[in-house]
Amino acid sequence: MTDLSVNIAGVTLHNPVITASGTFGFGHEYAEFYPLSKLGGISCKGITLEERLGNPPPRIAETPSGMLNAVGLQNPGVDHFIRQDLPWLKQQGTAVIANIAGNTPEEYCTMAEKLSDSDVDLIEMNISCPNVKHGGVQFGTSCQSVGEITRQVRRHCTKPLMVKLSPNVADIVSIAKAAESEGADALSLINTLTGMRIDIRTRRPIIRNNTGGLSGPAVFPVAVRMVWQVSSAVQIPVVGMGGISTWKDAVEMIMAGASAIQIGTVLFSDPYAPIKIVEGLQAYLEEQGIDSISQLTGSVQPW
Repeated sequence: MTDLSVNIAGVTLHNPVITASGTFGFGHEYAEFYPLSKLGGISCKGITLEERLGNPPPRIAETPSGMLNAVGLQNPGVDHFIRQDLPWLKQQGTAVIANIAGNTPEEYCTMAEKLSDSDVDLIEMNISCPNVKHGGVQFGTSCQSVGEITRQVRRHCTKPLMVKLSPNVADIVSIAKAAESEGADALSLINTLTGMRIDIRTRRPIIRNNTGGLSGPAVFPVAVRMVWQVSSAVQIPVVGMGGISTWKDAVEMIMAGASAIQIGTVLFSDPYAPIKIVEGLQAYLEEQGIDSISQLTGSVQPW
């Protein structure tokens, strides 16, 4: 058997397939389909300092080859997560990644402190959510703001820190370098692209928030390009996501430079997609005579 294990900022995953934040909840529902130990890791539903009810509906809309969502970070809050969800997750035999979002630097720092004292394996700092009116994406759109929030949170975070980047920027490489220079241990990208749909009968946006985050196969080529650009420019691991639906997509993203991948939107149409991707990666490596999945990372040969 070939080796599917990967190391992300000192955290060993037994395969590179992670379920993306916001699409897998805290894993309870999917555990009814298969053992979560078959996954490399779970990036949990984005959590905030206090409970959030999220945006008013409608907050999801289908699009060609994808979907728009503006759920608005509905979650029970960090204390509830640590007390109620984390103990169960730690029994599932997979890496647990806590995804955090805040309105202020102080909120991010407080959550980083709380989670550093918990059993999570890694913290993913979401500075790229386009679906909340305050915080989130406002910290992720300039080198200065990315560097500053990363520097502040780094001082309060003793767990490995992964910064989740937005594609809604002019220069993703400079943003990535800013996070790396201020102490990020890894980067994850891309979060959703900002999009919009309009009901031509009512002349109103389909989503109550007016705009939402576009995900799914439609964004995959953008994600591959950005992962390739960033992984070529930084020394820390990159976790690639954005429209990955099959094992072939996963191979492509890893060749672009990803050390691991996250999958999300496909879960809504096929909850078994992570298992199929793991099995497909294993078969591909055996077919190609490749000993370890890490040998694929960044193996693309540009013209």
